[in-house]
Amino acid sequence: MEEKPVEKTEEEINLNRNFIYNFIEEDIAPGGQFEGKTVHTRFPPEPNGYLHIGHCKAICIDFGMAEKFNGLCNLRMDDTNPAKEDTEYVDAIKQDIHWLGFDWGDRFYYGSDYFEKDYEFAVELIKKGLAYVCELTPEQFKEYRGDAQTPARSPYRDRPIEENLALFEKMKNGEIEEGKMTLRAKIDLASGNFNMRDPVIYRIRHINHHRQGTKWCIYPMYDFAHPIQDALEGITHSLCSLEFEDHRPLYNWVVSNVSIPYYKPRQIEFARLGIDHTVMSKRKLRQLVEEKYVSGWDDPRMPTLCGLRRRGYTAKSIRNFCDSIGVAKSANTIEFAELERCLRDDLNTTAERTMAVLHPVKLTVTNYPEGKSETFEVENNPLDPSQGTHTITFSRNLWIEEDDFLEEPIPKYKRMYPGNEVRLKGTYLVTCTGCVKDESGKVVEVLCEYDPESRGGNPADGRKVKGATIHWVDAETCVDAEVRLYENLFNDPNPDGPDKNFLEALNPESLIVLNGCKVERSMVDVAKEFDQRENRTGTNAPTFQFMRVGFFCLDNKDSSADHLVFNRSVLLRDGFKK
Repeated sequence: MEEKPVEKTEEEINLNRNFIYNFIEEDIAPGGQFEGKTVHTRFPPEPNGYLHIGHCKAICIDFGMAEKFNGLCNLRMDDTNPAKEDTEYVDAIKQDIHWLGFDWGDRFYYGSDYFEKDYEFAVELIKKGLAYVCELTPEQFKEYRGDAQTPARSPYRDRPIEENLALFEKMKNGEIEEGKMTLRAKIDLASGNFNMRDPVIYRIRHINHHRQGTKWCIYPMYDFAHPIQDALEGITHSLCSLEFEDHRPLYNWVVSNVSIPYYKPRQIEFARLGIDHTVMSKRKLRQLVEEKYVSGWDDPRMPTLCGLRRRGYTAKSIRNFCDSIGVAKSANTIEFAELERCLRDDLNTTAERTMAVLHPVKLTVTNYPEGKSETFEVENNPLDPSQGTHTITFSRNLWIEEDDFLEEPIPKYKRMYPGNEVRLKGTYLVTCTGCVKDESGKVVEVLCEYDPESRGGNPADGRKVKGATIHWVDAETCVDAEVRLYENLFNDPNPDGPDKNFLEALNPESLIVLNGCKVERSMVDVAKEFDQRENRTGTNAPTFQFMRVGFFCLDNKDSSADHLVFNRSVLLRDGFKK
């Protein structure tokens, strides 16, 4: 009898689609290059800005692969370029990675920890005749670069070893002005891979380093320092984005020609994450901040993790997003709506429900006794009864959304209009009887009568109600709030495209601020509790579903019990195209 194939779990199916997982599995299998070794990866961000959603994909791959194989993952700050690096970014990077749920244990390093070793290995290459000091200017570099048919050239390539050593020592001692000399690896000026045409491995920078101060005035290039750092840390798999694919021969050349007593790490490249209506360049994100197009790195319109967190994105939703898009070898662009879907799926099961009115108009229940008030219990989450209920108050004077009333209804309009009966969420059935207008003709008050026999929204006579269920808040007990409505920062789906000025694609309506919104009084208690929380900006503020409106969170920076500020995280409807 033929055996039925064992069905694979969704996780196993996703792993089979992950070529990195397959490569690592082959490497540690019997006969593989890392047989018997512990899988060891690393995440090496440059501390020159805040992490964004693109970095998150790399984080999930680096730490995730280590987790899948019961291995290790280091966190290393690539601080070999001191121009824009700062301890502020170091602290933010560590905070964001912890927020995502990953940890590096005691394996935290700086690229600058290895400056002495980098220098020693550079000297070693010079002594082997594999590196030389070059005096070409930037303009001459371009001129002598060559093309596919013409080799590059340098008149300094055949300097004697002793002269190279002496000049490199002078570079190190600060005796050479910036830009005057570089140290180049001697590889192959005719290589079809231009990264191998005697690349620069050291340059002079007379600038203060955020950790080393002015101790060094020569700094290793990333392509030289990175493979050395990987090898010294015992990294087995150097996972990086696709733009480093052409740099892999140089990576291998470095670890093969310096005397590191360790097996070579394997570099594997994957496609970077692209999302529409977004820019991922740190340089451009910094420009948005410095030129005040946004309020800061944590502006909720930014793709930074701190900005997404402030907007209400959860670590789970972002990790689920990274899992859902998988690991690709070719570049692709994901719809921002897919990220929103992942957040919506998470919040729909976890966020408590509350009522809030963003564009309030007064609703008077004319036959409800003046001065009377009663309470009702409303479920916190219909999808999760364990979340319980909360108490709301009902009185003669309420607030509803202004678009929940039309004096002259349009076809299929099922909300409030004269003569129509609707449910007020969790309380009574009411029938609209008319409205009051100001001198300009604007509706300032809607009038209705309630059915006392319909407590809980169920009429005693069992009649069917064709009208909608309307959300509302009690005018006697509600509190005011500021609500910020966020849209895409850019109107253009590809603002970072060739021959485009991304600033011209900025969406002038990416932020709309509403004042005088009405929310349940219980939100004050929520804000008071959050006010006591340490490291507010490093955590998620409480998030709620404003019934019929969307998911909103307290702003983790500006909100307080005295001034409630809510950020719209995501709408209730799903705009993602399957």
